[in-house]
Amino acid sequence: MRLAVAVAILASATGCGSNDATPGAGPKAAEKSGKPRIALVMKSLANEFFALMAEGAKKHQAAHAADFELIVNGIKDERDLARQVAIVDDLIAQGVSAIVIAPADSKALVSACKRAQEAGIVVVNIDNKLEDQVLAEQQIKVPFVGPDNRAGAKMVGDFVAGKLKAGDPVAIVEGLKTAFNGQQRLLGFQDAVKAAGLTIVDSQSAQWEIDQANRVASAMLSEHPQIKALLCCNDSMALGALAAVKAAGRAGQVQIVGYDGITAVRAAIEEGSILATADQHADQLAVFGIDYALQALKSKEPLVDKTTPVDLVVKK
Repeated sequence: MRLAVAVAILASATGCGSNDATPGAGPKAAEKSGKPRIALVMKSLANEFFALMAEGAKKHQAAHAADFELIVNGIKDERDLARQVAIVDDLIAQGVSAIVIAPADSKALVSACKRAQEAGIVVVNIDNKLEDQVLAEQQIKVPFVGPDNRAGAKMVGDFVAGKLKAGDPVAIVEGLKTAFNGQQRLLGFQDAVKAAGLTIVDSQSAQWEIDQANRVASAMLSEHPQIKALLCCNDSMALGALAAVKAAGRAGQVQIVGYDGITAVRAAIEEGSILATADQHADQLAVFGIDYALQALKSKEPLVDKTTPVDLVVKK
């Protein structure tokens, strides 16, 4: 039986039109309604984090219905890069005014974003930063609006380290190795572990998925029964790790932390089965990106990266 509980969240708006080559003006499709059409492109629709992101975006649009139209889309599987590229290409064909994207891969989506910019579409990157080296190679700039994942993960790692002692063995359950936010969270956990003098005995990717994390954590606990903590780079994987810890009869003996602040993990924190997570305010993250895109449509001034809040979540 799958450990995951699917979250259904796909919503869309309609309309199409041609492009305008001037990014500040936006595509001519917006001229029909007099309002810019903003497209939000997300990652895994089975992840509550993106459900909250979509809900926040839709509420924001409803409150500002006179200002812009919204299209919400995404992929079912966070590894389906080809599908996310196809979504971007379809939005280019529709002639949307702006694309606010949480890319599934920090490298693979750069070319699609370049095609959007060349079509006169404003592109704003949220959640998972596009890789600077690839952006430079493609000779484009895409503003990133999102949290400092490394700092957020270190904050969570410091908290769990405070419950342990120097030399204690820990393991890290990584996200997608090609995702910038996964790389940064791994670095943040490593920073915290090094500062506290803990020992990393294993570090493997579970590709952001609950079931994969359950398998990875189970293997880690079997091979390293002395593990004192599992540091998980997102909350879905923290839930998978929790199931593995319970199955191994180690509940209460192995500390678990995550990253994202989803409802199930918050509940687990309150009951004491998970220690902490990081809240990067999923319901507002897309809103930050949408507002930045609207700003770009009104101004010809180049946009720069913008850091958004991330907070530690522990038992009240």
